[in-house]
Amino acid sequence: MNNYKTLPFAPSRIATIDVCETGRKKHHIAAMIELDVTDARSKIRQYRRTQGKISFTAWLIKAISLTVAGHQIAAAFLKGKRRLMIFDDINISMAVEKEVNGERVPIPLIIEKAQHASAESITRQISEARDCNITGKDIVLQRNTGRMEKIYYHLPGFLRRLVWKIILKHPRMAYGKMGNVAFTSIGMMGNVKGWFIPLSVHPLCFGVGTINKKPAVVNNQIVIRELLSMTILLDHDVIDGAQMARFINELTQNIEGGIGV
Repeated sequence: MNNYKTLPFAPSRIATIDVCETGRKKHHIAAMIELDVTDARSKIRQYRRTQGKISFTAWLIKAISLTVAGHQIAAAFLKGKRRLMIFDDINISMAVEKEVNGERVPIPLIIEKAQHASAESITRQISEARDCNITGKDIVLQRNTGRMEKIYYHLPGFLRRLVWKIILKHPRMAYGKMGNVAFTSIGMMGNVKGWFIPLSVHPLCFGVGTINKKPAVVNNQIVIRELLSMTILLDHDVIDGAQMARFINELTQNIEGGIGV
């Protein structure tokens, strides 16, 4: 007889399944890029010695938000079939892993007005999210759990996914609950060499891998550099290819140049 064990299914995984199923139907274009962050990381280390504590993840979120602020259509929501809704502020949704009831689960965090927040402030928000006490059930991408969110877990699958469909048809509701940009980082959890392609219901999503040392050509010389793997999902319903290219080009320049530090 085979030995085995059963584990309870975390409620947060139910919401994750629904998000993935809904995200599969969006017309995302995946851009897989590699960024040389050698100079940026050097600037961050210098900043820590002279200015204050910032994490690489927090700075990266700041760099992304500043770039998106200059290309707001990249984070626009489709309203109906003929209009776009563009919000002035960049609210970035991410998940912070922490232990709840003996299980490691993703706890949602939204960095509001990220383009105006400092890297130090974003660092503190991430740290506080890790340290806060969570005992209730949390839906992924939803900051607070109320009575309606608790009911959500008991609905059949087709009704839960209908909830997401309704949310996405109303951009103000979607923006209020989950922001307009998603950020997910495997690099925060461990060293994974390569890219991963996330699924998202956001108009713009960043899947960040780890930093690995690789040979690269700089000034016609082969040198060892620190390269970051990143996947960017862009909603082709709201942004065309030329705009995507300009956005990714500026993002690359901002990150590799160490914008803000």
